[in-house]
Amino acid sequence: MAASRPCLQWAGRTSIPWTPYKQYNKPLLALQIRYYARNKPNPPPKPRPYEPKPEKPLVSSTPETSPDAAPPPPPQFRREKGRKGVWAPKTRLAVGVVFIGAMAYSMLTSPLQLTEAPSIADRDTIAKRESGVTEKSPMRLRMEALIKEKQNEIVAALQELDPSNKFRTDTWTRPAGGGGISCVQQGGHVFEKAGVNTSIVYGTLPRPAIAKMRVNHKAIDPDVESLEFFAAGLSLVLHPQNPNAPTVHLNYRYFETMDQDGKCNAWWFGGGTDLTPSYLYDEDAIHFHKSIKDTCDKHDRSYYPRFKSWCDKYFHIPHRGEARGVGGIFFDDLDQEEKDQEQLFSFVKDCLSSFLPGYLPIIARRKDMPFGEREKQWQQLRRGRYVEFNLVHDRGTSFGLNTPSARVESILMSLPLTARWMYMHEAEKGSREERMVGVLRQPVDWV
Repeated sequence: MAASRPCLQWAGRTSIPWTPYKQYNKPLLALQIRYYARNKPNPPPKPRPYEPKPEKPLVSSTPETSPDAAPPPPPQFRREKGRKGVWAPKTRLAVGVVFIGAMAYSMLTSPLQLTEAPSIADRDTIAKRESGVTEKSPMRLRMEALIKEKQNEIVAALQELDPSNKFRTDTWTRPAGGGGISCVQQGGHVFEKAGVNTSIVYGTLPRPAIAKMRVNHKAIDPDVESLEFFAAGLSLVLHPQNPNAPTVHLNYRYFETMDQDGKCNAWWFGGGTDLTPSYLYDEDAIHFHKSIKDTCDKHDRSYYPRFKSWCDKYFHIPHRGEARGVGGIFFDDLDQEEKDQEQLFSFVKDCLSSFLPGYLPIIARRKDMPFGEREKQWQQLRRGRYVEFNLVHDRGTSFGLNTPSARVESILMSLPLTARWMYMHEAEKGSREERMVGVLRQPVDWV
């Protein structure tokens, strides 16, 4: 069997022929070994171990030649060549001790700087986030939760009347605390303008405002210079396209004053709802008032006649000598002298729940009735009266516009999209317009 064939081609050379091992003689073998040793390929270089490059000094060791260069340190502070260790250790230690001592003395003798305490609005926000709103929560948080819930219900029901024209929803905040949600629909098939707003206001009452409020609320401390307050309300105004369909207004609110810790020291509820038709349909007025009366009678049978009379007086336009509409109910400043807080909260809650059953049947049967230019013109004239009352006499509009950081767009949401004023206009004798004016000048007991 032939011996293994180590080949010289591996060395890149083939000039010396291969000779079997048995034929080798010593001189020839030595010659082949020397030839291979001279011509064998170089082995691959071994990898060199990693050696990090020495860092360059931040400051050159070479003396500066610039005239602006700093002079070299004195001999006693120069580091000897090749010497290792901290430069001037004693000097550094002495400077450090003096610096740290001065800092410690400053911290101990300076007055303590406290961060600003969270506001009542901040504390309420934390409470809602951590614990939610329950029956044990402060009334201001429960009222806020109620009006937001009812806003969603009302907007959803109104949207079903005109699905193609979506409500625009704006959420806004106030720098001093609080904010609101404005839901507005304009130029739709059913409503020319409809707004359903909630507002939450935290603020501070100055001394003149405190003195004015104390007339109706003796629990307010008369000796303080300022008072924290909270106000929450749901306000709604619907102006239909069809002159045969009545405008409706609703507002229910809660107000309280607090000390610096957020503890309530005075509170009250207010609100109401009223109907403002351009053309009178007795059955509409009767249905609207009966719905309100049934709700009032569940809590106190004296409420409806008392609050209906209050509404007729409040929504009177003195310079015109007529009411804004056919009325409803209105009340304000209901506090512990009226009933306890839970009873009044339950009453306001039921009033809000009664709105949709009281108004939806009316708008459903009037929104598609035929009308002409004469009816539309009369509707615009009646809306002019609506604007006059809201801008001149309404306390809610005045309070809102005079509140710091007020959102004017939400406050003036109650105004109609269009209105009209005509010089010396008189309703035609025996017309439906004249009958409407007669009822406005002399309020009627509808139920």
